[in-house]
Amino acid sequence: MLTLRQLSYFLALAETRHFGHAAAKVHVTQPALSMQIREMEASLGMPLLERGRELRLTPAGREVAARAARVLAEVREIETMARRRTLGGQINIGMIPTVAPYLLPDLLPRLPLQLRLREAQTDRLLTELRDGVLDAVVVATKVRPDDLVVRPLFRDRFLLAANAARLEALPSVEDLRPVTLDPEQLLLLDEGHCLADQALEVCGLERRGTRLDLGASSLSTLAGLVGQGVGITFMPEIAVPTEAAAHPSIRLARFSAPEPARDVALIGRVSTAAEPWFATLAGALIQTAEQRLALCP
Repeated sequence: MLTLRQLSYFLALAETRHFGHAAAKVHVTQPALSMQIREMEASLGMPLLERGRELRLTPAGREVAARAARVLAEVREIETMARRRTLGGQINIGMIPTVAPYLLPDLLPRLPLQLRLREAQTDRLLTELRDGVLDAVVVATKVRPDDLVVRPLFRDRFLLAANAARLEALPSVEDLRPVTLDPEQLLLLDEGHCLADQALEVCGLERRGTRLDLGASSLSTLAGLVGQGVGITFMPEIAVPTEAAAHPSIRLARFSAPEPARDVALIGRVSTAAEPWFATLAGALIQTAEQRLALCP
């Protein structure tokens, strides 16, 4: 009889095509994984792998891998449901790093839910949401996946952040537009951060067109550099109250209409978005964001 352990081991092997890598992924020794796979083949009475110089799935192996993925996804859904419905159960939430530190301090005290936070970039969060590792994610993306439920939360406008000298050197602060900025002065977050991609998009630039690609992993790092006069950057409104207070030498300027912005949304699977906590979380996020955005100049 097949076991969930065997299915998870085989799925890891199907994804990595390497016994050692698969064993590391599921945190077992390679001999233990190999034994479980052989027992699985014996139980089914058919080979699932073509063992040779390169590891390949047989046609039956490909079908088993696809079905195993669906079975394990359903099992995670059951575990998630049980965890949430158990008293004191927690909800696993993902947030992008350019939102989490600015919303969470005000969000958590007013939220009647026990959250466990995963902070990561958008692609990773959406993958973990689909895999059932996360119950919902807060991201800023134009993509509206057909297999997920998207609840818009708020529009987060971008301001230009610079020190006083660089701001005064701009040709026209009264008619400030992203496309008129000097890309040689633009500081960006590390590659993969959606905020960096959005900043480049509104400026009509590619990453290689900027002089200072510092690989910074946080807005706070960029704010400190900007305050020291190293360059200029885009500052989302949601971050302004925190970063302006932490870095008094920063000066902010609004862009002319239409102001560049990003749309932040709460995204969940169909099953999780139908549960009461999803609406509660969305409402608390909207209220927290509105109060924070009201503090911006």
